Amino acid sequence: MGREAFKMASPRGEPLAAPPSPGELSVFGAVPELVRAALGILDRAPCRIQTLLSSSWSLLLCTELLLDPVTLHLCEPSLQGEVKWKGKDLFDLVCRTLGLRETWFFGLQYTIKDTVAWLKMDKKVLDHDVPTEEPKTFHFLAKFYPENAEEELVQEITQHLFFLQVKKQILDEKIFCPPEASVLLASYAVQAKYGDYDPNVHKRGFLAQEELLPKRVINLYQMTPEMWEERITAWYAEHRGRARDEAEMEYLKIAQDLEMYGVNYFAIRNKKGTELLLGVDALGLHIYDPDNRLTPKISFPWNEIRNISYSDKEFTIKPLDKKIDVFKFNSSKLRVNKLILQLCIGNHDLFMRRRKADSLEVQQMKAQAREEKARKQMERQCLAREKQMREEAERTRDELERRLMQLKEEATMANEALMRSEETADLLAEKAQITEEEAKLLAQKAAEAEQEMQRIKATAIRTEEEKRLMEQKVLEAEMLALKMAEESERRAKEADQLKQDLQEARESERRAKQKLLEITSKSSYTSMNSSTTALPTDLPSYNLISESLSFDFKDTDMKRLSMEIEKEKVEYMERSKHLQEQLNELKTEIEALKLKERETALDILHNENSSRGNSKHNTIKKLTLQSTKSRVAFFEEL
Repeated sequence: MGREAFKMASPRGEPLAAPPSPGELSVFGAVPELVRAALGILDRAPCRIQTLLSSSWSLLLCTELLLDPVTLHLCEPSLQGEVKWKGKDLFDLVCRTLGLRETWFFGLQYTIKDTVAWLKMDKKVLDHDVPTEEPKTFHFLAKFYPENAEEELVQEITQHLFFLQVKKQILDEKIFCPPEASVLLASYAVQAKYGDYDPNVHKRGFLAQEELLPKRVINLYQMTPEMWEERITAWYAEHRGRARDEAEMEYLKIAQDLEMYGVNYFAIRNKKGTELLLGVDALGLHIYDPDNRLTPKISFPWNEIRNISYSDKEFTIKPLDKKIDVFKFNSSKLRVNKLILQLCIGNHDLFMRRRKADSLEVQQMKAQAREEKARKQMERQCLAREKQMREEAERTRDELERRLMQLKEEATMANEALMRSEETADLLAEKAQITEEEAKLLAQKAAEAEQEMQRIKATAIRTEEEKRLMEQKVLEAEMLALKMAEESERRAKEADQLKQDLQEARESERRAKQKLLEITSKSSYTSMNSSTTALPTDLPSYNLISESLSFDFKDTDMKRLSMEIEKEKVEYMERSKHLQEQLNELKTEIEALKLKERETALDILHNENSSRGNSKHNTIKKLTLQSTKSRVAFFEEL
């Protein structure tokens, strides 16, 4: 068996093979027929199909929506001898179609005999040991992970692809995530998909069909889907104002602190035959106990490794210090050794690259990204101002409409009062008329009584008794006349009082009519004002067209942007503290609902690490405080 080796440079040296420069995309020549490549989206969302033709090859690429990691399907051509495409040609085509320039993080992965492998750039596609069945499936995935996602991932498409891959790994439980962090990550995923929280739109149950939490977390607690949704929504509401790319970056910043993030695990044995796990990531090589993938037992940073080589199933690692003996381990398969070597080469190259000044190409990309970020920020601010103006105009319109309705109600009430006044006046007039007629009738009766008295006096009876009787009748007639006169006077006074009341009722009617005229004129004036303050039909639309926007970035703008960035750093530290407090509160809140018997081994290990205050980074830092020699000796004795 041939011996393959990768010689690593010291921290002061140059790596053998630098990752491809951003933007280096090969130009395809003529290629044979019948090969069809399709980038498929795992989620069944509608997407636009872009067709690229090169000679007789037809490629269908779904580029509208990326809701899950990209998968590439190849149908083998009938004439295999004519196929000249190399892995780099196919890889570059995918990158160019996606608009991806940070190509050094990614690769095309396939599976052979239950082992993953990566397409080699300098080897023909069909010369790889790919499965014979069709279609041949390749997954476009991140092969190498950044140490700091916020600093290293420049392009928005790069951030989005990492977000999709890491989210899927967490949901598939390939990356262990504690329950409280899972809820927080789910809230950022919801913010990235749905935008700002709106209680009128995002009502209870809107997350019922979403896969947001690992099944392990859901089964660990006695909580209904509605309870999980309530806690996710509570944090989702706090992310208001974050754009999709910002929410995805916050997701990655939290996920990169998880212990299993970016680590590739391989089963190995040391020279004693002890079964161990080798972890390869952006920081170096780590040795784990097979039952504990969270906490490494030993770590070797890339800057301490001079050379890695393998012969058959045996791997040899030479430390940078030549006085220290090499140490060896055995893997299960030769194919696994090749994969380990590929990952070591790529991670070491990127490790060295991060510690050097950025190339001109990367500097240009970062400058473009900063300008694009500033432009988007200005767009968002403009959109926020327009939204605020529109909301204020709508509030003014609603207030005017409310005031108009109030005036209409007042006018209606005044109108009703006027009608009641008119009815009262009519009743009083009718009553006064009746009283006058009664007074006239009484006066007439009094006159008749007076006439009767005179007649009785004229016809006095001769006898004394008749005279006395006559006097008595005269007296009664006088008393009756007097009573009639008093009644007539009282009726007259009552008639005068009714006339006065009628006059007052008519005066009240006049005032009511005057008030109605005032209210009518005021409501017409308000209507004119509301019509003049109504929303103009040509208010700026929410759908901003990027081609119609132009910005002049001046020095003052960039200085202001720098100040805002510094301010954001301070705010981020405060938010981090607040975030940790929130995570602890959620953990305490749901602890009572936990089913202890359903805890996995990783849950128990994570709780032990948390109780000791151990985290991913401080654990590795503690391990590397020991000398390389002592760590090598410890590995040999495991």
